[in-house]
Amino acid sequence: MDVNRKIPKRIASIVMNSLKGGVVPRIGLPYITVGRKNEIEALLHDVEMIKDGGASFRFIVGRYGSGKSFLIQSIRNYVMDQGFIVADADLSPERRLQGTRGQGLATYRELIANLSTKTKPEGGALALVLDRWISQIQSEAVTQSGLKVGDIALSRLVDQKIYEVTSQMSELVHGFEFASLLSRYYHAYLQGDDETKALVLKWFRGEYSLKREAKNELGVNIIITDDDWYEYIKLFASFFTLAGYAGMMIMIDELVNIYKIPNAITRQYNYEKILMMYNDTLQGKAKHLGIIMGATPQALEDKRRGVYSYEALRSRLAEGKFAKEGVRDLLAPVIHLEPLNPEEMLVLCEKLADIHATMYRYDKKVTTDDIALFIQIEYQRIGASSNITPREVIRDFIELLDILYQHPDMKVKDLLNSEEFNYHESDVLSNKTNDGFAEFTI
Repeated sequence: MDVNRKIPKRIASIVMNSLKGGVVPRIGLPYITVGRKNEIEALLHDVEMIKDGGASFRFIVGRYGSGKSFLIQSIRNYVMDQGFIVADADLSPERRLQGTRGQGLATYRELIANLSTKTKPEGGALALVLDRWISQIQSEAVTQSGLKVGDIALSRLVDQKIYEVTSQMSELVHGFEFASLLSRYYHAYLQGDDETKALVLKWFRGEYSLKREAKNELGVNIIITDDDWYEYIKLFASFFTLAGYAGMMIMIDELVNIYKIPNAITRQYNYEKILMMYNDTLQGKAKHLGIIMGATPQALEDKRRGVYSYEALRSRLAEGKFAKEGVRDLLAPVIHLEPLNPEEMLVLCEKLADIHATMYRYDKKVTTDDIALFIQIEYQRIGASSNITPREVIRDFIELLDILYQHPDMKVKDLLNSEEFNYHESDVLSNKTNDGFAEFTI
């Protein structure tokens, strides 16, 4: 995408409203991407490995508002453009990796509900993928054989090609049932049996709660459960590759919700699930699958309740002796997000000013000097060097733009010098600034 061209008004509206609400937009990210070059390059190295049949597991670690979700969504959009199928979910008290009351299955259902492709980036792509796979096999059979649609010989050839795919699935854990359901879906597709197609999709989405119900409706003796949902993620990754996609990437954010579980045994079961997924990807038991998890530093490193409270994970994930702030090993399983520097934040705010002007159709009023003054003030707040996050700066800047738009008689410097913004210009331009930031100039 040429991000230098003007952003469409519809996308501008989505981007600004999302950022103002403190959430990451699912579209339009290339228009506001700033920094994170090294982190993105490290994750793109994983993408190439997954394409070649490997698997990867990464933690992206940063404080609230530091850009974890933004980086995850940026990678999500990139890999969809590369022919991947992507599924993402945020953990919550009702969605975990393991549970006794369906919390793990709830995460699986969310992942499948959010299944996305380049042509259907908003989620809900499972039926589209299955129909596309069948249509593609039919087209290949027609091209190879020269037979016409409706010919019995063509149907037999397509059956054979479908069987070639499903037989490969049968070799995997739970693969036989998975393959039989794929075959069931294919025949329902041919016969225009929408009811059976819907039942198969219901099973794939993990919506059967009783084995008896699945047996009566589809003739299969198993259902997806809290304990084995991840095995089906691996099956889907293999199937999607056989169906012509580059691989599958799943993204699970808000790992802090496991950290918040009050029961220590329940937390340990969830960390045990993470360990199993981690080992699977690094030992080659999973193929064409990437897993990214987002966590706060406390949720990862707290040795009493965090991921590091599970010794088997701590010993695998803890940084070595040479990494330190500013010198991180981005090829390690854990990527610690460094704060965006003032120059990067200035570029981001300039982009936001352009988008805001496009959205409301006015000539941009704030100058680069105005934005530089705004950034200086933000970064001179007490503790800003270690605590300020992009979310806070973005929120303040969009509020500034909104007020200037609604009150055209107001001046930028009047707002920046107001008592509500804490600092006056005289303070900013004096030498009494924190962290040596007064030397930041344009």
